[in-house]
Amino acid sequence: MGTPGPKQGRGARNGGDLVVETLEALGAKTVFGIPGQHALGLFDAMGRGNLHFVSSRMENNSAFAADGYSRATGQVGVLFLSTGPGALTSLAGLQEAYATGVPMVVVASQIPLEGLRARRKGMLHQLDDQKASAANVTKSQRLIQHASGIPSAIQDAWSEAISSPQGPVWLEIPQNVLLDPIMVPPVEDALAQAADNPPRIELVREAVKWLETAKRPAIIAGGGTRRGKAEKPLLSLAEKLRAPVISTPGGNGAFPWNHELSLQSWIEDRYMTGVLEDADVLVVIGSSLGEVSSNYFTFEPRGRIIQIDAEPRVLESNRPGLGIRADAGQALAALDEALEPARPATPDWHGSTPEELVKQSLAKVRARLESQDLAKELKFMADIREAVPADMQTFWDMTIAAYWGWSCWDARDGQFHSAQGAGGLGYAFPGAIGAAVGLETLGKPGRVLAVSGDGSSMYSIAELATAKQHNVPVTWLIVDDGGYGILREYMVGAFGKATATELARPDFVKLAESFGVPATRVAPEGVGDALKAGFAADGPNVVVVETLLKMFSPTHLDR
Repeated sequence: MGTPGPKQGRGARNGGDLVVETLEALGAKTVFGIPGQHALGLFDAMGRGNLHFVSSRMENNSAFAADGYSRATGQVGVLFLSTGPGALTSLAGLQEAYATGVPMVVVASQIPLEGLRARRKGMLHQLDDQKASAANVTKSQRLIQHASGIPSAIQDAWSEAISSPQGPVWLEIPQNVLLDPIMVPPVEDALAQAADNPPRIELVREAVKWLETAKRPAIIAGGGTRRGKAEKPLLSLAEKLRAPVISTPGGNGAFPWNHELSLQSWIEDRYMTGVLEDADVLVVIGSSLGEVSSNYFTFEPRGRIIQIDAEPRVLESNRPGLGIRADAGQALAALDEALEPARPATPDWHGSTPEELVKQSLAKVRARLESQDLAKELKFMADIREAVPADMQTFWDMTIAAYWGWSCWDARDGQFHSAQGAGGLGYAFPGAIGAAVGLETLGKPGRVLAVSGDGSSMYSIAELATAKQHNVPVTWLIVDDGGYGILREYMVGAFGKATATELARPDFVKLAESFGVPATRVAPEGVGDALKAGFAADGPNVVVVETLLKMFSPTHLDR
């Protein structure tokens, strides 16, 4: 049963109180997680504090929910974990937050101090080194061994989480440190500030020289553009340079979708790859030019590259260039300001203006799609887009609809969120739950949309109980094609047949209703009306569409 804590009088302050008080002083409002025996000191303390606790049904989904909370609100997500299996179960969710740069503070319990330092006492949940398990999926890991160290450690972790490159930070506190009575006075204030991450001035000057003489400048806006809140300087810089802008899946929404310089997000199409290859100066912001953003490593640029990223390991990891390690917002603002007095060269794309090039390129992509018998898919995605209010945030699993969304979704005034950072399944619904809770905490309309396939939905189906318990305003669209649809396509394309991709699945409508969550099943052509009805309802609801969606044909295989 583990090591019980000492008996205490009602209301006695313990190490858990210092955790709760410090988080509240830093501005935390909500915590996600699941109670556990070694973590009871945390939960006892929450009963004396003001934090709102959202209990998921699995720790991985708690991590996704804290991630969604952070993305939707711009605040730090907070996650409480129990020792051993609970902590380990969260790691896939933390990998997504780490890969995508989502700021989170993770507080995990630990076995009592006497069992640490590689002793094998056979304690419940004991690991040789628990924090080492999180080393691949968090920015840093700390073990707090004394209650007096809790406030400073949490404050430092918060600062690190919000400093670019942002990401989750791991703290762990032994059971007895959380439970034992303390002499430390209540935490009255805490201050966490992001470390400054500006660009080096000589690199800005060199980049400006390149841009001033560029005839065919172009821009790739990656996820770091959004995380760095660089949308305004990106727009200003693009308009000064008259540079076409394309967004990666993570950067979707960083640049106005229908702007005359917007190549939107069709980054997996060779027509767009060709435009980027032809640029004489390509500005890459917050992207590693990785697998998807390089059209599966078929991208062969002929011009020079300026790469801006807060994570130094990303710079020149796939292509040589002028690497600028900096926060995207600060770097783009510096470039934009430096270009202010200058008069960039008039762009010339082999006789076409940039605006003409963008229009022609989008038309070519559209014609390619229309030649592939994809009318159902194009209408399905258009119907969803028409039904979703312009300012609604959407969360997408790794499913065929999401792969379409990476390329065709106009985020408008909302935000597009997907699990493309790490590519794990089950993100959409718990992420949307966290987002809805966070938006309501800020006094904003909380309704959000989650989109999953039948395979990915089973990873987080238990969170229907969470959504019902907290009456969370999430509409969950499940596109049921009877299997892992995208893997089925990949295998048929590569081997002529699919193996182990077909799935037995429940009646999702009846299953949702068994949780007390309203659900409806509609044909693909009814998805828009069903979503509108779900958006107008109270609390959680589910829309199920049984259909097989196809992906547009890949264009990188012909290279």
